[in-house]
Amino acid sequence: MNLEQLSVRISELFQDVLSWREHMHRHPEPSFQEVNTMNFVSSILTKFGIAHETGVAGTGVVAWIGADHHSKNDACIGLRADLDALPIHEENEVAYRSQVDGWMHACGHDVHTSILLGTAVILQEERNSLKSPIKLIFQPGEEMNPGGANLMMKAGVLEHPTVTKMFALHVFPEMEVGNLGLRSGLYMASSDELHVEIKGVGGHGALPEKCINPIEIGAEWMRRVKSLFKAACPEQVPNVLTFGRFEALGSTNVIPSEASIKGTFRTMDEVWRAQAYKLLEEEAKLVSMEFGGEIQLHISKGYPFLKNDEVLTEQTRTLFQEVFGEEKVHELALRMTAEDFAFYSQEIPVCFFRLGVGNAAKGITYAVHHPRFDVDTESLKIGIQAMTSIALNG
Repeated sequence: MNLEQLSVRISELFQDVLSWREHMHRHPEPSFQEVNTMNFVSSILTKFGIAHETGVAGTGVVAWIGADHHSKNDACIGLRADLDALPIHEENEVAYRSQVDGWMHACGHDVHTSILLGTAVILQEERNSLKSPIKLIFQPGEEMNPGGANLMMKAGVLEHPTVTKMFALHVFPEMEVGNLGLRSGLYMASSDELHVEIKGVGGHGALPEKCINPIEIGAEWMRRVKSLFKAACPEQVPNVLTFGRFEALGSTNVIPSEASIKGTFRTMDEVWRAQAYKLLEEEAKLVSMEFGGEIQLHISKGYPFLKNDEVLTEQTRTLFQEVFGEEKVHELALRMTAEDFAFYSQEIPVCFFRLGVGNAAKGITYAVHHPRFDVDTESLKIGIQAMTSIALNG
């Protein structure tokens, strides 16, 4: 299948792909609860005769083309999409807006999944000419620890047949539709959640000497760890420590007995990551002792950093330049956001790339996780062309 034939086939399939995307956008589901989405994906795969299994790691789907599912020796290419949505109330006034109050596909996972379904249909038609077998991975829970990728790997998704390299795309509204972005090597950060409970002694606000104020304890701990991180983090290591929630239910004249803090810690270096854990814990003990209260720190270890294999990514860059034109393929900057595709990157060569979905002329400019996020639907065609080209080139 040459580029012209592929473009024609994508155009023929486009309305189906668009309808699949709109169906999933109307019916978003939380992480690890994507039962209806799993069944919908399964129904499309069944319709086109694509072998697959459901219920992988709970609500995941794994399909294979050009390989026996039970083969132990065949090496194959993995293509991945994610299924879950976010707890966001959609503000778009469109025919396909979310019908589930408080939930929305605001990160484009409906786009990723519909693109992979379209790719699957074409690869099934071209299965006899594939250079390598293809495994299609529709995973749950990308948005929530411990990460669906982590659970899919534990369920054996990289085995039988063995995945030797893996690809995924992600919508990128900051980039105009028709463009793609890649970055070799380090690209995205690890992500840990910080959950802090502070216990003090509450009382009357006019009698602070009789109290141990958990607000003051929490504020001092945050100030100190921010300062310590600034001094201790190696100069060349990307690093983010952010606190996004501080809750203490006192009043103008009431010092509460308890307070809580939530935050995130992100970096791209595992040695510093481990050192940072110790700094957070040690300073919690010191501040607790000084104030006479108690800081209970729980670090929920999240995704590792995402590192694109340099050889694989440069091969993909060259392919994209041939397919789309050099002017359409761009270098990406480092990002301190996180992605559970990073788990795969710790085990096998991967290439995680960005798909331009923005269109300033149409007002499609809102970032992911925004209640008015949307995409230019022409990006569905570009995404299918990119993923199919990768698979057909082996």
